[in-house]
Amino acid sequence: MNEQTFDAVDGAQRTFDDLGTALHEVTFVVIDLETTGGSAKDCAITEVGAVKLKGGECLGTYQTLVDPGCAIPPEITVITGITEAMVMRAPRIESVMPSLLEFLGDDAVIVGHNIRFDVSFLNEALRQQSRDRLPHRTIDTLALARRLLRDEVPNCKLGTLADRLRLSHTPSHRALDDALATGDLLHVLLERAGSLGVTGLDDLVALPKIAGSAQAKKLPLTDGLPREPGVYLFVDGRGDILYVGKAANLRSRVRSYFSTDSRRKIGQLLRESKRIDHHVCRNGLEAAVLEVRLIHQHLPRFNRQHTRSSKYPYVKLTLDERFPRLSVARALKDDGAFYLGPISSAKRAKRIIEAIETAVPIRRCTARSSGSMSKPTCAAAQIGVATCPCSGATSEADYRHLIDDLVDMLARDPERLLRPLEDKIATLAVEDRFEEAADVRDRAEALSGALRRARRFDLLRRAGQVRVSIGGAWADLDRGLLVACGDHREGEALFAAGLPADAPALPVSDEPLAVPRRDEADELLTIVAWLDKNAARVRLDTVTGVLVEPLPRIRSFAPSGTSPARRTTDRTGVGESRPSRRIPIPRVL
Repeated sequence: MNEQTFDAVDGAQRTFDDLGTALHEVTFVVIDLETTGGSAKDCAITEVGAVKLKGGECLGTYQTLVDPGCAIPPEITVITGITEAMVMRAPRIESVMPSLLEFLGDDAVIVGHNIRFDVSFLNEALRQQSRDRLPHRTIDTLALARRLLRDEVPNCKLGTLADRLRLSHTPSHRALDDALATGDLLHVLLERAGSLGVTGLDDLVALPKIAGSAQAKKLPLTDGLPREPGVYLFVDGRGDILYVGKAANLRSRVRSYFSTDSRRKIGQLLRESKRIDHHVCRNGLEAAVLEVRLIHQHLPRFNRQHTRSSKYPYVKLTLDERFPRLSVARALKDDGAFYLGPISSAKRAKRIIEAIETAVPIRRCTARSSGSMSKPTCAAAQIGVATCPCSGATSEADYRHLIDDLVDMLARDPERLLRPLEDKIATLAVEDRFEEAADVRDRAEALSGALRRARRFDLLRRAGQVRVSIGGAWADLDRGLLVACGDHREGEALFAAGLPADAPALPVSDEPLAVPRRDEADELLTIVAWLDKNAARVRLDTVTGVLVEPLPRIRSFAPSGTSPARRTTDRTGVGESRPSRRIPIPRVL
């Protein structure tokens, strides 16, 4: 696995060397400070002690008294034995910091007993010198001891632990002695942590939370997980898939479920899980698509996103009627109707219909239109918001012209459909009818979101067969769906079907394609989101169709301040994607 070719699956990605470094290869610098008091803002450092450890061996020590530039309180002298006479000729902290930073180095992990106290003083000293804060990762032996030893000792003070564990060095409230004792404690804690599967630096960093989990005894289930990107599956005793997720670092992500953070249903998930399976992936796109496909296949009980694809509705314009109308359809049919979707929920589909009916006076009543329309006139026609044939005020030909115009707006010119909604929002706002304006805005955003998503689906599917590269990884798409991916140096990965050589390209046209099936929609949306996120880094190698957006961009009605990348999906997968300022088309070289 080459980290340089991988785009992070679960957010920011540190180097894999950093995440997966074995503990015996990590350089630890144990630090202890003596100070004039407990606040870094008001007090000063009087002594610095540090010891550098690696692989169980001491590589060196650092110790110096520091002139605090102020009086040392008598109670501090009683505790530490450090007097003003002792520090009178000592260097000031600004003279000490360069040599201390050199002793720390760039890659060391800072360790301390209640390390936040020591680091706060060092960072304050750096701030006063207009220097950057310490960038090093930290390990707190106090937090580790509370998780690993709390049942064996009355308290986790350094002196108590040194006595009960018979450490080689005894703390004395002097910096170097306490640092040496803390180093001994660190080695004891690392041995204890090994029983919980702690083998790498990332495991150790997460351990204070993990060890406190009620399900910590199940941590061995994670022992076989690699520190690589991929998809993980929680499995119960009957072999049923409980949950599917993706991660940039499988081991670190899965072990995070054992933290003491309060997250909904996590405790129940861990209690029911008997094993954790995984699939290693070569890039983020492969992991994201595999996650969607596995969720569709197994419908895990603890997954909410993507599990309702079989229930996604569509907005249907019933073109087979004499006087067509809009409705929520539960299935796609070959009936000549115009479909928009799939939509994440029936509630959102109804909101889209309301938006269209607000902009276009289409028939709203449900009377059958096979013969003459029924009487009396429906309420919508009576108040003049619908051109309903039941009023007798419109002919079949005139109504058909209205419907043809609506189909053209939905398929090719949505601006004509959205502009009346914008005008209505503005009018309501001027009249201080803000709740009504917000309601129309929400309807307009539901409609524009569905149209944007349909446009993006068309864009990918019309491209035909596509190969894109990012770093050293590649992916093959066929009509928007992933069919193969891998590494340029290693060949194919999980999706190895390859592109069908005889598959014809789709015709170049601005006509909308057939509406995607429900199971296709989640994968198309996942791929669109990945391309959008990585548009600046993706290279387009091959395309048999056309990957160009021929129509104007569809506006968004999302409230100002909403992130363009935010998705409002109701956690069902087929959600409304907030628009990006760029079309998700990779650059062509």
